[in-house]
Amino acid sequence: MTSLSKKICGAALVGTFAAGFAFGAQAAEGESIIKDRRIGYVTTQLHWTMYQTPGGKEECPRGLSPNGPREIFKTLYPDLGPVGETQLAREALKMYPEDLGDNQFEYINVSGNIANGLNLDGKVDADDFTSPTGEEGIDNAFFRVTGCNSQFRGPEGQLQLFANKQIPSFGYLRILLEITEVDDLANDPDVTVTIYRGRDPLLLDASGETVAPGGTQRVDMHYGQRIIQTFKGKITDGVLTTEAQDGKWPWQIFPSAPYSLQVRDMRFSMALTPTSANGLIGGYYDVESLYKWLTGWSSHHLSYGQLEAPEFYWQIRKNADAFPDESGRMTAISSAITLDMAQVYIEHPDQTVADAAPTEPSVTRTAQADAR
Repeated sequence: MTSLSKKICGAALVGTFAAGFAFGAQAAEGESIIKDRRIGYVTTQLHWTMYQTPGGKEECPRGLSPNGPREIFKTLYPDLGPVGETQLAREALKMYPEDLGDNQFEYINVSGNIANGLNLDGKVDADDFTSPTGEEGIDNAFFRVTGCNSQFRGPEGQLQLFANKQIPSFGYLRILLEITEVDDLANDPDVTVTIYRGRDPLLLDASGETVAPGGTQRVDMHYGQRIIQTFKGKITDGVLTTEAQDGKWPWQIFPSAPYSLQVRDMRFSMALTPTSANGLIGGYYDVESLYKWLTGWSSHHLSYGQLEAPEFYWQIRKNADAFPDESGRMTAISSAITLDMAQVYIEHPDQTVADAAPTEPSVTRTAQADAR
């Protein structure tokens, strides 16, 4: 063996040993990561659950929706006209979409029956989707509306791009899940999951872009009081599932416009590890709440993804599939949010940092200070 090949072989062995040591260290940490029968996680990314094929050829064979605010405005007012009868008239429809009466322009919906999500009602109906892994009965009517709109698709979709960019800097989005009464992250038949808002900057890795596990978050019992919610659940084969109940999920997509989505039969399905939690927030999202959330963005921002708000409103109205009102009109639409989280030590008001977490090496926080 040549000297050079010996060096390469030696480097490979060292790399393998280092990887094994790191894995062993992580496993050892995982054995003690649950302290006082509880473990916490903080939001790092979230977006509406999508199923995408290259170029959208499978789910959107007719292409993506072409009619955004600018395209529709040019069609309606080719010669312009008085501002009150053109620009302001169309902006008024954004705030009062019922006045539109119905869709006026073509809106492309998803084709086919493949989608990600959850079986929310425990049934397999004709209008349900099948997951990419073959699970039937997936309820995700919102995907039918959003799957062919570039605003929602990833990674370039504006709602995905900017919503996630704001998570490290917007305190309103610093949402925590704390799992208590937990003895084992692999299997535990009875656990409690509580939603909190955190007070502290996120712990970032050396890149400054990714949230690292192991940070500490103090619970916000003042501004975050209204979002505290508790769910009963269980862990099976490393997957946390919770019982369904009405709830809310805070999601701010524009500065100075904090908002919480209202969700009927809300539930979590999250794959747990000692360092992360990844999965879905499923449920039936209230139509009016969902539309108000969307219109936190101006028409200017919505135009980047060819999304005209009042046209979109009528699509979610038509596809709403649960919780009828007195007239029989459905008020909620099935969907799921994809949620990624990093492990954190959660400190409650009656605790100190030392009580909240095992002793760890000192770390430097690289995020900005909390801006309430």
